[in-house]
Amino acid sequence: MTDDLLAGNGNKLVVGIGSALVDILALENDEFIEKAGAIKGGMTLVDDEVIENTLSRITKKPSIVPGGSACNTIVGIGKLGGLSRFVGKLGEDDLGRFFENDLKNNNVESHLFTCASPTGRVLSIVTPDAQRSMFTCLGASSETKPEEITINCFKGATVVHIEGYLMFNKKLILSALNNAKAAGALISLDLASFTVVEEHKEFIDEIVDAYVDILLANEDEAFAFTGYRDELKALEVISKRADIAALKLGNRGSYISHKGKVIKVEPMGNGFAIDTTGAGDLWAAGFLFGFVNGYNLEKCGELGSACGYEVCQVMGANIPEDGWKRIKIMLE
Repeated sequence: MTDDLLAGNGNKLVVGIGSALVDILALENDEFIEKAGAIKGGMTLVDDEVIENTLSRITKKPSIVPGGSACNTIVGIGKLGGLSRFVGKLGEDDLGRFFENDLKNNNVESHLFTCASPTGRVLSIVTPDAQRSMFTCLGASSETKPEEITINCFKGATVVHIEGYLMFNKKLILSALNNAKAAGALISLDLASFTVVEEHKEFIDEIVDAYVDILLANEDEAFAFTGYRDELKALEVISKRADIAALKLGNRGSYISHKGKVIKVEPMGNGFAIDTTGAGDLWAAGFLFGFVNGYNLEKCGELGSACGYEVCQVMGANIPEDGWKRIKIMLE
């Protein structure tokens, strides 16, 4: 059970802080990825011109959906019927209004700042193997100021969920961590991308040891963080750094480690995926929803697996209503 971590805190609110981004999803092949200069399966920060130039070469009309790692997780919790809040910064433009309205429609409380810069966006290029390779233009989301992140952002939170993509702004993430702890919340950190871990390894080491209670990673991120390809060895190393460690293995399921106990979570479905965009984010949504509602870790992992599976059956990070209905049967 998770009662030992939640003792003294009866709230069920999860607050996510991250980049408020709009996802542009395009279906292309590996040759397109190579010519575009994207890192297969990774994320590259670019300016708006790179996104526009790449969009000019796509062969199929893209789809546009609200995104951002922590936001995807928080929206998932809202769709499950949980209490959730998102903290981020938008531009004062149509994409920003599109993003904010989507939060409202998905039962998410918003704590949003605005500025004159355009709302950030991500061009996610999805290849036939369902991998997504991302060009990210942070736009307004990169202009959140450390002093804007106060204890009030996290008031009432049991868990504050932070995306690894914030590592580019050390002062901001430290402000978030310190204020979240001051609000009495546990810290959940998703390592986000192996490229993020490689570029910010020293800083990530510092904050994991000082602040993080729940650490989430996939196998590539775990390798970048621990140096071990062997999954159980990587999990062992991660579990020594945080009270709860989760290692996500895609269509091979996941592992959760807590107090020396390792739980194997079996994958859902047949392993087929249309698009892996948001898979890790929605896994985190199911897991954290279960966690703050007092489910045991096995059940939390099963919910994570179900959410991760359902989002892989569609383009983008938005699970359709019939998918949520299937997931909610697990809550009955």
